[in-house]
Amino acid sequence: MRKEWILSSASVDLDKASQLWGVPGLVAQLLINRGVSCDTSSESFLFPQLSHLHAPKTLPGATQAATLIVEAIAAKKRIAIYGDYDVDGITGTAILWHMLTQAGADTVFYVPHRIEEGYGLNVNAVGKLIDDGASLIVSVDCGITAVEVADFVNGADAQLVISDHHTPSDTLPNAAAIVHPRVGGMSPNPDLAGAGVAYKLAWAVAQQLSGAERVTPAYRQLMMKLLPLAALGTIADMVPLDGENRIIAKHGLAAMASSVIPGVQALIKCAGMNGKPVSDYDVGFKLGPRINAAGRMGHARLAVELLTRADDARADEIALYLEEHNRSRQATERRVVKQACEMVDKENLASDARRAIVIASEGWHSGVIGIVASRLVNRYHRPTVVISLDGEVGQGSARSIPGFHLAEAFSACSSHLESCGGHAAAAGLRVKAQNIEAFTEQFVDLANQSLTGKDLVPKLRLDAIANLEELTLPMMEAVQHMGPFGAGNSKPKLATDWIELASEPRVVGRGGEHLQVTFRDKGLTVKAIGFGLADQIEDLKQHRRCQVAFEPIVNEFNGRRSVEMQMLDIRFP
Repeated sequence: MRKEWILSSASVDLDKASQLWGVPGLVAQLLINRGVSCDTSSESFLFPQLSHLHAPKTLPGATQAATLIVEAIAAKKRIAIYGDYDVDGITGTAILWHMLTQAGADTVFYVPHRIEEGYGLNVNAVGKLIDDGASLIVSVDCGITAVEVADFVNGADAQLVISDHHTPSDTLPNAAAIVHPRVGGMSPNPDLAGAGVAYKLAWAVAQQLSGAERVTPAYRQLMMKLLPLAALGTIADMVPLDGENRIIAKHGLAAMASSVIPGVQALIKCAGMNGKPVSDYDVGFKLGPRINAAGRMGHARLAVELLTRADDARADEIALYLEEHNRSRQATERRVVKQACEMVDKENLASDARRAIVIASEGWHSGVIGIVASRLVNRYHRPTVVISLDGEVGQGSARSIPGFHLAEAFSACSSHLESCGGHAAAAGLRVKAQNIEAFTEQFVDLANQSLTGKDLVPKLRLDAIANLEELTLPMMEAVQHMGPFGAGNSKPKLATDWIELASEPRVVGRGGEHLQVTFRDKGLTVKAIGFGLADQIEDLKQHRRCQVAFEPIVNEFNGRRSVEMQMLDIRFP
């Protein structure tokens, strides 16, 4: 698909910033693009400090919720933690479980079955938790739209504390406390992940148990122990990795390889990463998918057990089980993606007259439809809803593009839906099969009204033009300090000026889908790899010269390290 290159303007203060920070001009431009002011030190961005985390009292509802939890602990009441089944919800649930367990609470956890129960709090599950003795229910990464469940809990003479970060509906649940970065006030970090909200709530509980804002050494040690879990949830949920989220992610990643939680070590070992530092890439493509596999292909309670009460032997057992589930998920995902693409192409569902895609089918595993929706967005660059039908009811997962708010669109179409919720970029729904056609018509119409043809062209935002001579190992060391990368802090993306082939390009990969090239400019050569760009080889051979959009990477081979290009797009004269 054709991409529109959007190149950041060179800063007028580039020389000043370069001199102030003692870095090359290219690195200074990268920092400026990430919001670092040339009038300040770059230290706070490159080396963020835990001391800069916002106090729990700045998170709306955290103090009130912590008071309720501490009172329940003192009264020896049972506390049930009810979490979502994705990485964010699982890690957030584990964070609160560890805190309450250390506090001596009578606590249990519950995670709904993705397929049988669906997303969020449900009356049957909450009712059973209350019947089993729970008098305080604490939700994690869900519940902000659970109006009926809150009323049910109140009628059952129990209390509900909601901790969530998803988009609220017009009517808030009548809960005993709501901990949410955008409800009841505005947190200094409105973009906290569910695990981040849980971490702040756990911190608030520790403060009240310690009787001071400065927690006791034992609780401080526990909060450090829980940082890797908060980082896992924060990175996996793709919230903006700036400000406080960046602090959580950076320090949590740094501590992950040495985590004392057996489940974290079992995951690292299963992913073949023993003895290696854990990166944002590892969370996104190795650890996160393994945790998610439990909820997608089986039951997420195993993943919660892995990160809570599992000892070394049990953790290894669960990690291997998740590994099998992850392989099954990958195979199922490939099959459904193939079928979905064939359906879109055959029925012409990605035409200019249809600026959103809604597809549904029996037999699609509901555990992979979110990933499938992401794949379709990458391919067709349209808001996409993928629905798994099971008889008369369908479960859907959606992903969007910039400029189209899914949660708001679902709310506008709610008369056709059984339930819905989510964010601007990702959301979920349940819908009766008989209403899918009407929902599709209204959803596509909303997209047609709000999106232009230009919106449907993928944007490739580039930081700067880079000469080959600037691609050095010292430059890459500075780039690595800019991590962790993710939403809100993307990996540096650069563009070359016109460069030429140094040798004949070739197609590589098991299926011959990747492109390997060596480029030359002003006597310097750099190797490049383009994943999925094999179809560009004939144009390359014909033109011999091109501009390349790329991410700089470090290749290590036989003890030698060199800077190479991971190509994102190619433009010809």
